[in-house]
Amino acid sequence: MRKFDRVTIDPSVMGGKACIRGMRVTVGMVIGLLASGHSHADILEAYPYLEREDIHQSLAYAAWRLEEREVPLSMS
Repeated sequence: MRKFDRVTIDPSVMGGKACIRGMRVTVGMVIGLLASGHSHADILEAYPYLEREDIHQSLAYAAWRLEEREVPLSMS
């Protein structure tokens, strides 16, 4: 597994969703902004406490999660 040192998961923050550095900014929010056409510069201007690497790790984390798959255990 790749190390995502800027992506944190804490049940007491945003209901345990993947967040950026323990802040109340979720990976999903960052990905959603990018998907809706906002540039990195737009996001960094709107959220000045974010850093460029936060955006890069959000993308990498989302890609990693999409590749992950669950394999059901056989109950026989």
